[in-house]
Order: sequence, then structure tokens, then C-alpha cells
Amino acid sequence: MFGAGKRSARRGLGAVAAGLVLVGVAACGGDGQSADDGKDGKANGKASGNPAGKPSGAASATGPAPLTEDRLTAASLTDGERIGAYTASEYALGGPLGDDYTAEPAVCQPLVSLASGATAFDPVAEVQRKADIPDEMLGLTVSVQLRSYTARDATGVMKALATAGRECAGGFTEDRALARATYLKVEPATAPDVGDEARAYRFTILDVKGTLKLYEYLTVIRSGSTTLSFRAEITGTKDVGGVPDEIVRAQWQKFRPVAGEAAKTS
Repeated sequence: MFGAGKRSARRGLGAVAAGLVLVGVAACGGDGQSADDGKDGKANGKASGNPAGKPSGAASATGPAPLTEDRLTAASLTDGERIGAYTASEYALGGPLGDDYTAEPAVCQPLVSLASGATAFDPVAEVQRKADIPDEMLGLTVSVQLRSYTARDATGVMKALATAGRECAGGFTEDRALARATYLKVEPATAPDVGDEARAYRFTILDVKGTLKLYEYLTVIRSGSTTLSFRAEITGTKDVGGVPDEIVRAQWQKFRPVAGEAAKTS
């Protein structure tokens, strides 16, 4: 476990370095394998989701009630937890890739962020963590985000992600307050064989000078009405080959018993 001061310093240095290499890149999505490759789910307004962090206590007609924020917290990686060479921690200033990150065209938005407004289905609750190697200032960082929905909405999110993976394969742009990232290519990557469906993507992104190619990965797993999202990025041109399997497996093992117990009590 490392202290808040060290985390803040590392995060600040990483952000400065990233700004020199990237064009404000901090986005990801996923498309690998899925139980349903439907063509609907474009971000065209908000549907039946509740405001994030304000969970519904009632089960829907299609499944158990969405996990509350407390349940998601219990199911998430904990601050200081070791996963091989990686250490999990909480974001000091909130999670990455909020609603100020947008995509052009809009159908690509799920590849940038699954925050509220990214699709027609808003999460009921969400918890955000990260995993990295504390002593590597410019090393790999994996953002880990757990989001709960109604059962139908969770399926809709995955369909929107599939649509984005198909329609944005040839590239798109990501906009934020002061920067723009150019995604050259969106490719399916190997998705883990867990959950009800899973998607994974590899992104090729152009640096700010238009000369270097950078690589990021996203894996999204749906289990019932919850999605587990993993976004791997590194400051530099190294291709890490995917989201580290040990991080995905560690989070999945933490999630399974909590989700199972919630289903029994719904």
C-alpha cells in the first residue's frame, strides 16, 4: 500500500508526462465476444436508468434489483490490495473519463466513457478503482469501474458498446475540455471467458505531433445487471498486449460472492 501523498505525486507526474505524449487521451471501450451483437443502443438520449449513486431498492420484472453503491464497494478491489506486481487504490479526485469526455461521431461514445449519458442507459450506482505499480511513474495504469443497472439496461449498454465497436472501427475523435485525441483504429481483442458476456478492444491512437502510435485496451464484462470495466493505458508507445489478466481475475473473484449474495436476498 502506498500513501496518499505518493499517489497524488505519481498521478500528477503521470498527467504531465501524458500531456507531452498524448493528445489528451484518456479513453477506452471494448469489443471482443458477446452473447448478443445487436445493432441498437446508440447514445440518443437517456432511458429508464436512475441517477448514479441513487439505487433502486426494488427488483425489476426481468431480474433482481441493481446492486447498491455499498454492494459495489464490497465487491470492488480495496485500497492497498496487492495483485501480483500491481497495487489497487481509490481515485483521490473521482474516477477518470467523466461526462466531459465526448466522442465524434456520438455513436463512438461508449468507447470513450460509460459514465452517465454515454448510452441511453444510465447506471444506478458506480464504484471506481485503479491498479498500477506504485514505483513506476509512467507505467501501466488500469482503471477498474463497476456499474450497476437494471437488467435490461445492462444488456442495452453492451449492445451500444458492440455498435460502437463496429461503426467506429475505422477511427474517431475524442474531445475533452482542452485536448483532442485521434483514434486511428478500433480492433476486437481477446475477451475473458467470464460473466454473461464480455467485450474487449484494442485502440491505436495518434500522439499530439501526429507521428507516434499509442495503444490502449478496454475490457467490459456484464454479469447480470452489473458491468465491470477495465481500461489499460500506458504513457509511451509500448503495446502492453491487453488488460493484465491477473487484474481482471482478481476483480472478478471479489465480485462473484457479493453479486451472488445480493441475488439471493433480492
